[in-house]
Amino acid sequence: MQQTGLFDTPLTTRPGAIRVGVDEVGRGPLVGEVVAAAVILPADCRLQLKDSKKMTHAQRIEMADRIREVAVDYAVIGVSAKTIDEINILQATMLAMRQSVEALNQPFDEVLVDGNRCPDLPCACRAIVKGDALIAEISAASILAKVYRDEQMMQLHAQYPDYGFDRHKGYPTVEHLAAIERYGLIDGYRSSFKPVRQWLEKDQIS
Repeated sequence: MQQTGLFDTPLTTRPGAIRVGVDEVGRGPLVGEVVAAAVILPADCRLQLKDSKKMTHAQRIEMADRIREVAVDYAVIGVSAKTIDEINILQATMLAMRQSVEALNQPFDEVLVDGNRCPDLPCACRAIVKGDALIAEISAASILAKVYRDEQMMQLHAQYPDYGFDRHKGYPTVEHLAAIERYGLIDGYRSSFKPVRQWLEKDQIS
């Protein structure tokens, strides 16, 4: 990798090893999919990548386009709210990560995952805490996943503008909880999440 500074870290198992970066977004929201992306970048990648949380929405969209143009391979996978409710958010996150790696077509040597745990994969896999600020491939994955899920929230906003999905992106903000209280639930809410479950229980009583 022709990266310096932020991504200058010797984490590959051997020189020339092909790395997959994996990250997820959407564990905390009350509605919608949890999304994971897997990315393989070329060895001579010169993209000015950084932690997606330190980028503006417009910067992420622009960088996502550039990542898709230069990536050797990438995949973005979403796991539904229904599955999240069935197997819990942690297992759904691991499932999205695993499926994103499995969806890649190009060969690779190791998988580097943002966070402190790895999905069940039949290959070398390491968890890197704050990996989206350390590993270029993980940063790229975090950007693709974030842009993909944000677009889902914008589509939901177009259907249900009163809920404010364009602003809170499904997270349990005061604005979002007030909208649920006023307008009720729509399809796609995670019934296993406490604020949604409490609203459903209260609605049943009333």
